[in-house]
Amino acid sequence: MGGQTKTVIKDISTKQPYFYRYSSEFVEPDWHRLPGYRQVTEAEWNSAIWQKRNLVKSVRQLKEVLGSHLSDEIVEDIRKDQTDRSTMAMLVPPQMINTMNEHDLKNDPVRRYMIPLFSERNIQWPSHPKAQRDSLHEHEMWVVEGLTHRYPTKVLAEIVSTCPQYCGHCTRMDLVGQSVPQVSKRKFALGQKERLGQILDYLRRTPSVRDIVVSGGDIANLPSEILEHFVTGLLEIENIRDIRLASKALMGLPQHFLQDEVRSMLERLAKKAFERGVALAMHTHINHANSVTPLVAKASENLLAMGFRDVRNQGVLLRGVNNSQRALLDLCFRLVDHGRITPYYFYMCDMIPNAEHWRLSVAEAQTLQHQIMGYLPGFATPRLVCDVPCVGKRWVSQTHSYNRELGISYWTKNYLTRIDDDVPDALNKLYEYYDPVDTLPEQGQQYWAKYNA
Repeated sequence: MGGQTKTVIKDISTKQPYFYRYSSEFVEPDWHRLPGYRQVTEAEWNSAIWQKRNLVKSVRQLKEVLGSHLSDEIVEDIRKDQTDRSTMAMLVPPQMINTMNEHDLKNDPVRRYMIPLFSERNIQWPSHPKAQRDSLHEHEMWVVEGLTHRYPTKVLAEIVSTCPQYCGHCTRMDLVGQSVPQVSKRKFALGQKERLGQILDYLRRTPSVRDIVVSGGDIANLPSEILEHFVTGLLEIENIRDIRLASKALMGLPQHFLQDEVRSMLERLAKKAFERGVALAMHTHINHANSVTPLVAKASENLLAMGFRDVRNQGVLLRGVNNSQRALLDLCFRLVDHGRITPYYFYMCDMIPNAEHWRLSVAEAQTLQHQIMGYLPGFATPRLVCDVPCVGKRWVSQTHSYNRELGISYWTKNYLTRIDDDVPDALNKLYEYYDPVDTLPEQGQQYWAKYNA
């Protein structure tokens, strides 16, 4: 009798361009290793009040926290950046500093976008010639102060102009935060109560809007009673069917969302939303796997247990932070394996001043989108998008045409916005987006040098 043929199963996992293996290791970094936090108790660390009282707002405070880990060379580099280049003030919660590698601060991905160095900026091209403070023209699309109506059925409410943390690449650097040497910030003209009232009034008389992103700034900087009153007002408008609360603080200061008062408020809103058939979700902004810690996961799990439909991540593609297949997939798997957070979008960094050293070309983003396909479940595979000025979000593969020599991609739109509803043939027009000049071939760089002369 012949023996049975043995099936040989080949394990090719280690030969894959990206090797995945689940790891159950998931612990909060020990803050006691940092000189400035050695005496901080667990109760203090887990307190939102303590975190907010100890926000790092200056190089001096950063030095007190990091001690000898922060070299004099880096100190001077940061100071020069704050004077000559930075568009955002320094504001970093202890929670975020604790996720940095104190032994290699110069290369740490979280430090690179939260606390930029002057030496990291592009010397020849700190800004693209087409860069603008409000690169997405959100202010021009305000229908009332703080409410951007750019998409046919969706609006963005900027209800507060501050955050618990300031990212160096902030797309709303025109409005958010206090003024810095390079940027005198725009200020709201109306008081908060009147501004939020006008937003609700507009939505009541505009039945074509069904979806609102409540952002800023960061909702974590809004008193609980004001946020609850505003969102309750949204829930009373029949045509509002989706409400997305946006907060980077879910990652940067998760302790805020673990406070009894905040949890109770959000639970009441989740219950009202469910009763009224409205989808309520939380959107956060995480750019690197190191930022996903057990405290972040706990805050996310609480929201899901309350009845929030989803907790989603909208990151930004940043050179030196997450511009590789490994960095992006490590982050996405960390989000889904441990954070209970769904990868949603990764935006290309917008064309704001002094951001060229972070930005990627459209071609690089297209390559990254290809490299991450097939590893994650479909629902957890993020879309890499370009927020095209005067157009809106487009998948990076949706270019109409692309001049790679000059770094100009051309895009089309399928709806009108507030600023082009009277532009003839607006739906057949091509809209431009620009790659960083230093990513172009020599001919392209020469073109922009002459353009900029």
